[in-house]
Parts: sequence; C-alpha cells; structure tokens
Amino acid sequence: MGVNTFGKGSVQTILPLNNEKAIKLTTALYYTPNGRSIQAEGIVPDIWVDRSTVTPEKQNQFSIKEKDLPGHLLNGEHPKTLPAEVYEMELATSDYQLHEALVLLKGINILAAKVQPPQG
Repeated sequence: MGVNTFGKGSVQTILPLNNEKAIKLTTALYYTPNGRSIQAEGIVPDIWVDRSTVTPEKQNQFSIKEKDLPGHLLNGEHPKTLPAEVYEMELATSDYQLHEALVLLKGINILAAKVQPPQG
C-alpha cells in the first residue's frame, strides 16, 4: 500500500583499507517472496495511495454539538482524555499513507468479525 518503492535491491558494505581508502562490496541482494529481484524496478503496491498533505477542515461555527456546550455530560469519559479522532487526525496530517493503511486494517478487522460465526 503506497507508491512504487525506490528499487534499491542490494546492500553494500564498506570495508576500510586504511585511513584514506576503502572498498565497497555488494554483500546482499533483496528479493520478493516469489524470488523476483527488486533492483532498479522496486515494488508496485497492490493499493495505490499517493503521498498527500491533509489540511484539517475549519470547524463550522454553526455546527454546534452537545459536547461544545459548557457543562455537558461526559458520558463516563475523563475530561482530559482526547478523543481517538484527534490522534487519527494527527496521524493523517503527519503520515497520510500510514493513516490510510490503518483505516484499511480496521476495515478488514470489522469485516472479518462479521464473517466469522459466533463461538459458543
């Protein structure tokens, strides 16, 4: 999930010969599980998600909810606890691709729970 990878398919190790010279050796190669080299080609993701910048939407001043009113009931939550949406927005603005991967995993988890018959 994401965009094409760079295509670096090898590992180089630098071995110093003296204070001024060294030799660089290719010491390993990267392959996909099916044995394909990723050198110079990279990996094309199954699900394409562009790198993006998320800009939080300004709150509509006419969109008032119960939680916005002074003295509202907390529904059993500690008043200093930030809602999950705040953390998710921080992740979406700092790493959109990671945020989208998390959303996909949550969706798969929800669907898997609905497909499995109840145990008992």
